[in-house]
Amino acid sequence: MGGPGIKQCPCASELSIGPALRPYRKPINGDFVTLQPIKPEHAGDLYDVVGGSEQERVSLWNFMPVGPFITRQEFESYIEQCAESFDPVFFTVLDSVSGKAVGYISLMRIDAPNRVIEVGHVMFSKLLQRTRGATECFYLLARLVFEELGYRRYEWKCNNLNEPSKRAAQRLGFTFEGLFRQHMIVKGKNRDTAWFSVLDSEWPAMKQAFEAWLDHKNFDEQGNQRHALADLRL
Repeated sequence: MGGPGIKQCPCASELSIGPALRPYRKPINGDFVTLQPIKPEHAGDLYDVVGGSEQERVSLWNFMPVGPFITRQEFESYIEQCAESFDPVFFTVLDSVSGKAVGYISLMRIDAPNRVIEVGHVMFSKLLQRTRGATECFYLLARLVFEELGYRRYEWKCNNLNEPSKRAAQRLGFTFEGLFRQHMIVKGKNRDTAWFSVLDSEWPAMKQAFEAWLDHKNFDEQGNQRHALADLRL
């Protein structure tokens, strides 16, 4: 309750009534990638780039709640479960040139009444990491979340030991909110969870930066960026 001379927080004002929409399964097309609702038939291409016993692929699963998947059969079984899941809702990342699956990503912890949703289960193969397509994945999902589904808050959470994930969240424009200590036990190990978010009020500036960064004019003939994504948000 606010007393005399105390400004009421804007979040206390009355909000429009009604829940956000739940993510629906339809392709989301970009210039570099297409996000396709995950299907069992994607398992073969995905296994070829994120499965098996090669050390660089095994390391991809260090901070994931599942995996690594050494055999094709166990990975196919997992992808079948992903295809049937309603929370998380999984999307396969298809390279727009080759048409091959190069990773997957999901929307999860879907709280439609409060209009809060999280991006997670991000599994990008080496073919996708540090590419324009990787950044475009996050742009396409954020645009879906805020502009089509009507969410107010978009979250990113990761193991606090996962430095690449934390750097990625901040590069993309998520705000660090704090650390949840001893939040989870994952694969028999403690996980302190770092929390990040983007609000709907922050999306317009974030969108403008994404689109300026992804524009072909932002890259030279060698494919090097002219302006960093973070600089375009200033």
